[in-house]
Amino acid sequence: MEVANARNPATKRKFEDAVSNGVATDVDLSLLEAIEKSQNAIEVLDLRTLKKHVLSFERRLKDNIEARLKYPNQPDRFADSEVELHDELQKLKVLAGAPELYPDLVGLNVIPSIVDLLNHDNTDIAIDVVQLLQDLTDEDVLDDNDDSARVLVDALVDNSALELLVQNLHRLNDSDPDETAAVYGTLATVENLIEVKPAVAELVCEKTKLLKWLLGKIKVREFDSNKQYASEILAILLQSSTVNQKKLGQMNGVDVVLQAVAMYKSKDPKSSDEEEMLENLFDCLCCLLMPLENKERFVKAEGVELMIIIMKQKKLAYGSAIRALDFAMTKYPPACERFVDVLGLKTAFAAFMGKIPVSKKNKKERYQEDMEERLVSLIASLFGGILRGSRRERLLSKFVENECEKIDRLMELYIRYSDRVKAETERLNQIEFDDLEMDEDEIYNRKLESGLYTLQLIAVILGHIWCSEHPQMRGRIELLLKQNKLSKKHIHDILQEYHDNIGDLDGPEEKERAQTKIQKFIMAL
Repeated sequence: MEVANARNPATKRKFEDAVSNGVATDVDLSLLEAIEKSQNAIEVLDLRTLKKHVLSFERRLKDNIEARLKYPNQPDRFADSEVELHDELQKLKVLAGAPELYPDLVGLNVIPSIVDLLNHDNTDIAIDVVQLLQDLTDEDVLDDNDDSARVLVDALVDNSALELLVQNLHRLNDSDPDETAAVYGTLATVENLIEVKPAVAELVCEKTKLLKWLLGKIKVREFDSNKQYASEILAILLQSSTVNQKKLGQMNGVDVVLQAVAMYKSKDPKSSDEEEMLENLFDCLCCLLMPLENKERFVKAEGVELMIIIMKQKKLAYGSAIRALDFAMTKYPPACERFVDVLGLKTAFAAFMGKIPVSKKNKKERYQEDMEERLVSLIASLFGGILRGSRRERLLSKFVENECEKIDRLMELYIRYSDRVKAETERLNQIEFDDLEMDEDEIYNRKLESGLYTLQLIAVILGHIWCSEHPQMRGRIELLLKQNKLSKKHIHDILQEYHDNIGDLDGPEEKERAQTKIQKFIMAL
């Protein structure tokens, strides 16, 4: 919104002089207030105002185009028209105050003209457009205006805004403060567009070279706010798109992200913003490790070794390295084999036994639990990926050493998570008793959230240990169950529920293979 006129100082001064001289005692104060309000008139944002702004912008744009065509080699002859065009673009920002008018803005067919200015020879004009688009698509502006937001975003996408934004990004220089701000504004606009239209996440990677630019940005050793934002946008692009994950993998993305996190293998970030960037980079790495082919690239790039080094250094990235290993080793035996070969068992089981480095940041109970759950998942993956041979023997031997202390730890976690799931089950039963309807899937998902999935994985690990037929380990499991007034049937029932609920996510063959393995444990117990 624009203020048409500030208070008229002359009028105000005359009034104050009159009061001080005693000649305004009988003045109608309500009349004066009305006059003062009229002098503070605010421009109403309606269709008429919108058309006025658009018409003025188009006139200035036409003037600038004509001046540049007429005097192409005489910048001083078209400089004034450029200043006027800049002013009009600034005025258009007022439209962010009325997102309900966006469909009318699109209907006036001005979006193509605005977007085309991202190609303007004068970078300052392109920067003006970036600022305008950032303002118009700002999340706070678009709240409660979903339909209008979609109309605007569709128009921007249809008029090649994504292509031109990224194209302009490549000509911006980080050494110039205004251009640095424009880089940030461009990334913010892309994020805003994805927020309104999630399909933009794949569209922008398909139609532009944004992924290449982002990889180049996170390669830079020096930290700055745009490197942080680049890592965040990359994580957003990868988090829900297998297509983008595979595409970045083909662009050597796994190696580039590993190089970026390797900078912190023996040092911690210097600020909270840098910490956030490191978390973003690990988010990117974990997303990349979803497709099978990227797990292979991770192993070839010695990602397993790097994560173990990070764990040994016990820096801030310790927990993130465990998370990345968990993603890499899930349903991928070569990563499990490499982990054993490079002596990762010692490091992982030290953490499993509770020797997790503590800092101010990770003192929270939830962090410790998250690490426990990741390590349980990692050990379950090791058992699932290494089925025979000397590696299997080395894995099993870890549960025998020091008088089976790791079985003690495993059963400690089993009891804790079992109690937690039991409490949640009783709570859910009470909800059903109170006539609040919940279907079976919802109940099962609630139990998973309370810790059932980790409990199931612990039961799977116990199944692997039991099926090794090692008398000392079997005896230890039976003893601990008895001490906690439980029987093997308790583990049997947990495994049966897991068996019955294995999903089809990885295809019918993988589901059948997993169910066969679980059935073997059930029969053995």
